[in-house]
Amino acid sequence: MGNVHATRDPATRLAMLERHRGLWIAGQFLAAAGTMAVPVGFVRFAQSVRPGPANGLARTLAAAAAAALLAGAPLFVVALANRATDLERFAYRRGSNWTFLTYSGLHIGGLAALGAGLLLLPLKPWTGITAAASAPVFAAILAGTKDIPPFAFYLVETAVGVQLMRYVEPPAPAEDNTDALPRR
Repeated sequence: MGNVHATRDPATRLAMLERHRGLWIAGQFLAAAGTMAVPVGFVRFAQSVRPGPANGLARTLAAAAAAALLAGAPLFVVALANRATDLERFAYRRGSNWTFLTYSGLHIGGLAALGAGLLLLPLKPWTGITAAASAPVFAAILAGTKDIPPFAFYLVETAVGVQLMRYVEPPAPAEDNTDALPRR
């Protein structure tokens, strides 16, 4: 079913969707579940970044990324429901696409913010670079095609998510209490 997004001919796209209707509908439900789970992961990550001067901007950027994904997720769920219930409309790209385009814009902005925040943390640099560099690439694809194959988002989010699941905030530096010690 991955070829649906790459297939240019609407009639061919519709035939593919009708031939695999059950699989397509199940995929939309799975995508909706993932769409709702990813922002929760971003929120949990933002909460795990220790507040303070060293991490303040990283935490703010991670929270902004989570907010963008939380705002966009319901829009994509609506778009997915439309894709699952009206195959012809999706295949022929008929009707309004504002819910998907708004979601995609928020998602791209969220990835950019997350990438910038990750670059400020003691993670492997590729994690932040992957998220940050994907944003302009996805924006260009979206501007040119008005669509993004979902696997594009999923690949980046999976790579970044695996690294974030392994992230453990380094211990806070011990306070120097030598001034509090009694002097002899």
